[in-house]
Amino acid sequence: MKLKDKYDNIIQWFQQNMAVAESELRYKSPYELLVAVILSAQCTDVRVNMVTPALFKKYPSSKLLAKANDEDVFDIIRSISYPNNKAKHLTAMAKMLENDFGGIVPDNVDDLQKLPGVGRKTANVVASVIYKLPVIAVDTHVFRVAHRIGLVTSSATTPEKVEMQLEKNIPEKFRAISHHWLILHGRYVCTARSPHCADCGISKYCKSWKIL
Repeated sequence: MKLKDKYDNIIQWFQQNMAVAESELRYKSPYELLVAVILSAQCTDVRVNMVTPALFKKYPSSKLLAKANDEDVFDIIRSISYPNNKAKHLTAMAKMLENDFGGIVPDNVDDLQKLPGVGRKTANVVASVIYKLPVIAVDTHVFRVAHRIGLVTSSATTPEKVEMQLEKNIPEKFRAISHHWLILHGRYVCTARSPHCADCGISKYCKSWKIL
């Protein structure tokens, strides 16, 4: 099967079976999503969603978070992975957001990556979810699934290279949602250990089917 046909068939399947695919992080504003995605690095969305209600109640805006002490933020997010570093990133991010961007979450990947604690993946998540930009965020699930299915080649050894290959083959109109398709598929079906191939709707397009 040609690579284009593989992409076409997989995209069609997701369109028909996962027409609505969204982030499982809970947020009510661009600021809240930005904070939640920073917290989600190497941490589950479930854990993040347990912590953010208290955090957003105390710091409902970047203006208030910018005035917070790192220790106070740490106390709220201490159950999150790497809480010390993330507390520092959040307060520094809020300060820059207020001082350099007027409290408005930037609408482009380059400016988003200037914020403390915001790498390319986080920037792409915010840009695609909030601003519907045609970018693909590559986290551990997307990285694994893209390789396992055969959407990318073995030369895609970094998240950035995976992102480039995916964006080359996925039409712009599907890029924002494709991150959610792949992450949810990796989280619930194409799991790292013991993937549920028998329940997978795209197994016949997967290069690893019958091998796993």
